[in-house]
Amino acid sequence: MKLGVYTAVLHDQSLLDALSTIRSLGLVGAEINAGGFLPTPHLPVEGLLSGRVDPEEYLAAFVETGVELTGLNANGNPLHADPEVGLEDAEDLRRAIRVAALLGVRRVVTMSGLPAGHPGGRWPAWHVNPWDSGYLDSLEYQWDDVAVPFWREIDAMARDHDVKVCIEMHPQNLVFNPPTLQRLVDKTHATHVGAEMDPSHLFWQGIDPIAAIDYLGDLVYHAAAKDTRINPACAVYGVLDDRFTRIPASENPTGLGGRHTVNRWPQDSSWDFVAVGRGHDVEFWSRFLAALGRIDPDIAVNIEHEDTELGQLEGLEVAASTLRAASAAAAQPA
Repeated sequence: MKLGVYTAVLHDQSLLDALSTIRSLGLVGAEINAGGFLPTPHLPVEGLLSGRVDPEEYLAAFVETGVELTGLNANGNPLHADPEVGLEDAEDLRRAIRVAALLGVRRVVTMSGLPAGHPGGRWPAWHVNPWDSGYLDSLEYQWDDVAVPFWREIDAMARDHDVKVCIEMHPQNLVFNPPTLQRLVDKTHATHVGAEMDPSHLFWQGIDPIAAIDYLGDLVYHAAAKDTRINPACAVYGVLDDRFTRIPASENPTGLGGRHTVNRWPQDSSWDFVAVGRGHDVEFWSRFLAALGRIDPDIAVNIEHEDTELGQLEGLEVAASTLRAASAAAAQPA
């Protein structure tokens, strides 16, 4: 098993410095952003695709630090109806697959995307608990008319490049839980599309990540180490907490493509993303790693740090310490 870091949290460092940071934490893998929501300071996408940058030259930093490039990340919404978002994110995913093949990387992480609710719609529409038949009409359009053709294309491209596309099961996407991941695979007859097992969004939906691993089996291609803490406010607001507010342009909110930006998180939130170990203990994480190991002993598990209560390196240190302890515990005989 390859424990590492998704380097988005280290975008203020050079690639070599970021890899050195990862190695100093006792970790051996790195997942690098290749497009989508976030920029690509650690990956010269254009240079690699044009041939101006030699793959071996780029990979030299990994060899020097002893950190393996275990995956690329192109999280975005490739099905968004706004062409400044959907078309660009879809093309970023295609480019990420091509770059992965050039670098000998076999995993590309992304999201399934979410279309508008009907032809001509402008905004993504997430239909859960579709008790009204109209919602089922909309879901049929989203799945059969939009998602299935796109994902058949991506699966074929991934197969041609010997790359597995790993979908993060993320709310506000068509694929947000294990059954919707399985549905996408079944509808497209995919051979090279599966799951990135990120437990953080499963936690707040009330899904047991270990049961999810067992359910999906060998469709689990890749994993993230990211924790979630359920807060007391959840007793009143529930997990579908809608108290987000706009971040003024003067505060430089994170862009999501086109004119779309990230909103401000509720202050007294129902749940928060926290460093690994601050939502669930070593015992849970040891069972999580053991379950992944039953599927693929060589699977990559990369820390994704989004704990706003801890600094950049502090959060990584907490997460790495928890993962190392969990890995040691998982290796012990039952």
